[in-house]
Amino acid sequence: MRFVLRLTERPGWQFFAVLPRADATLAFVWWVVLVLRGVLPTLFAIIMGALIGAVQRGSGLGAPLAAAGVAFVLLQVLPPVHTAVGTNLGDRTAAWLYDRLTQACVRPPGVAHLEDAELASDLTMARDFDLGMTGPPLNISMDFIASGLAEMIGGMSSAIVLILFSWWASVVLVGAWLATHWLLRESAVWRDRNTPEVRAAQRHADYAYRLAVDPPASKELRLFGLAGWTLDRFIAHRTTLHRLQYEATRLRERSLLWSVLVVAGANLAVFLALAVATQRGRLTIAELVVYAQCAIGVSLLAFGGFSWALDGASAPVAAVLRLEQAMAPTGALVSGDSNPRGLPKREVRFRNVRFGYAAATPVLDGFDLTIPAGTSLAIVGQNGAGKTTLAKLLCRLYDPQAGTIEVDGVDIRRFDLAAWRDRLSAVFQDFVRFELPLRDNVAPNGAPDDVIRAALAAAGAGTLADLDTVLSRAYAGGTDLSGGQWQRVALARALCAVRMGAGIVLLDEPTAQLDVRGESEIFERILRATRQCTTILISHRFSTVRLADRICVLEQGRVIELGTHDELMARHGRYRTMFDLQAQRFGQTEDEEGMTHDVLV
Repeated sequence: MRFVLRLTERPGWQFFAVLPRADATLAFVWWVVLVLRGVLPTLFAIIMGALIGAVQRGSGLGAPLAAAGVAFVLLQVLPPVHTAVGTNLGDRTAAWLYDRLTQACVRPPGVAHLEDAELASDLTMARDFDLGMTGPPLNISMDFIASGLAEMIGGMSSAIVLILFSWWASVVLVGAWLATHWLLRESAVWRDRNTPEVRAAQRHADYAYRLAVDPPASKELRLFGLAGWTLDRFIAHRTTLHRLQYEATRLRERSLLWSVLVVAGANLAVFLALAVATQRGRLTIAELVVYAQCAIGVSLLAFGGFSWALDGASAPVAAVLRLEQAMAPTGALVSGDSNPRGLPKREVRFRNVRFGYAAATPVLDGFDLTIPAGTSLAIVGQNGAGKTTLAKLLCRLYDPQAGTIEVDGVDIRRFDLAAWRDRLSAVFQDFVRFELPLRDNVAPNGAPDDVIRAALAAAGAGTLADLDTVLSRAYAGGTDLSGGQWQRVALARALCAVRMGAGIVLLDEPTAQLDVRGESEIFERILRATRQCTTILISHRFSTVRLADRICVLEQGRVIELGTHDELMARHGRYRTMFDLQAQRFGQTEDEEGMTHDVLV
């Protein structure tokens, strides 16, 4: 039982198990044609023996010639048919895997599974496996795998026929050719190709490749003269990757020599026995032809490229299946059944909250903060102080590891998760840019056009484009937006959600790509549009921060200062120091647009 369990956990077994799940009909046809391809060479050898026997006996040649013709035609026709079936099956399997990966990534209500370093390697492999970066796409690998399996079936069928001559001859040849798998095991791809070192080299090489070919890095690469650096980095990492892969697959000379000696000795013994048996009259010429061809056919069992192809195809399958099992619990969140409609009415409170990512030092440790309902709070602090983490916890993308987040005294974990998120509207600094019409960018879940237009106007984006215009020039009639325009669209998305019933607004660096005056103007608009909401602003710009009702200064996961702008300035503490430093920087010129500063004190 344990052996069977271990067998089913092997990547190769998992690969073949998913084929019928991807497309049962194609998988059945693929296996049937595979078996036919495997046994036909042995069957052809038997037919040729029958034909020679008929010639020797002087009997009719019609039946054996017809059988030989059919077998010959099938030998020519089946491989291209099998390739076509395998290509389609490979495409269906890749699509099935991508469907499963998409579901595994999207279904968990939290985001821990997408940010877990332990899942990063599997996620990279599963995401990019069919792009030809780590090996042939599945629709090509299927042909390699089919050829390898057909050879194995042909070798075994030849060995079975050879038993009719002598059981020991079959055992000796099968043992000799199977021994090559053990003798050359140091070159076995399935053992060494997927080591942590190889996967790390693959990630580094892929990252350098993305730097070179993806648009986001193109400006800096050219502006700072980094094209050569990027190319050298890509070549170096690719060279390292190829070296590691070569070391994992190279044939050892001593093992190769032993393989040659074992195989040569086995074949010499068998063919000598065939010759002796024929000379002594125990075998006819027809039988000799059959057994000799089968003895040669057993060589199809030799160590070859089948393992490489199967390894490349089964690794992403195993990765997707592992991710399916790991992502659901890692990104799981328990949903309550309370309805948060109309909340908060009094306050949002973080009570002794502790949270850290993985085994790292806690980002928040003993964090306490009360935000009165209907007020605006700005959060400032150094990078890594925990500002964005607060937003993630409030959105229940993660849950605190200790302490609670309460709304009017109720732990938010007691709320229905979907209903709680309906009460929230947010703009994150890495907001999504949908290649969809403007209408769908502002209201992905739908909203009346007048609400969408009002939200766009409130965000200063009322004249960007028609609601039906796709925000990408990759589509007919589409248009591209600047970074600042996209940011206004993201703000409009948040304001539209407020008009549809959200009561808490989170703004995490929402206007980083706008100039200082534009940011101040937009935030004033947001405060007017959300005056009935509880608004939380995370920003590095103190010209905007000062507009909030209260300001919270965060350091090492704790609140060190809290009050209005005037109160904090009067204390001459950390906030005053940061404000004065940034004010001096902006005071040097009146036209520094789109600048943000992380002030370290």
